[in-house]
Amino acid sequence: MTDLFAPRTPEDVADLVLGHPLAFVVSADLDGPRSTLLPIRPKFGDDGEVVRLEGHFARRNPQLEAIRRDPRALILFLGPNGYVSPSWFADRSQAPTWNYASVQFLTELELYEDEPSLTEHLRDLIGANEAGRPGAWSIEETGERFQRLIRGIVGFRAAVVEARPKFKLGQDERDDVFADMMTGLRANGADALAQWMDRFADRPGT
Repeated sequence: MTDLFAPRTPEDVADLVLGHPLAFVVSADLDGPRSTLLPIRPKFGDDGEVVRLEGHFARRNPQLEAIRRDPRALILFLGPNGYVSPSWFADRSQAPTWNYASVQFLTELELYEDEPSLTEHLRDLIGANEAGRPGAWSIEETGERFQRLIRGIVGFRAAVVEARPKFKLGQDERDDVFADMMTGLRANGADALAQWMDRFADRPGT
């Protein structure tokens, strides 16, 4: 059976994680789950699928010890999302819903602490976030402080074991209800969510 809310191509997942790089890294610990919000960089295979996710923890983060004991982690990305109100619809018998684009990655983390690898990771992460900015910043501008700063982090490479994307973007709605959703979202400033819905719509006139 076809999954109505599945991505159509690897590019859908790639655009989501590149456009919304702040993700929860969730892992198990002796006293229950732990999580940290971190900026994440995806790495892609030849087929465009995400094969690895890279980031870093602060060395003082207690989740690090949990990862050392059990390297499995769920990394959660949430893209544009929002409440959809039936007050927007001509047919007010419809129920409210919440539309969103998301992906979960089941991963296994490899930690590393060597300076060349950490420097390479930070150059990649900072370069991606500084790209296109006037007067873009570079790590060289920290000067000798860089050595102290880099000693305060531990990097990780998270090999993707399984990807669990879900793009709930109105694919199951009637054409008239979908059109009212789009009008309501745009009128309420939710253009990013409307753009993702339009991307998955495959409907005339949207």
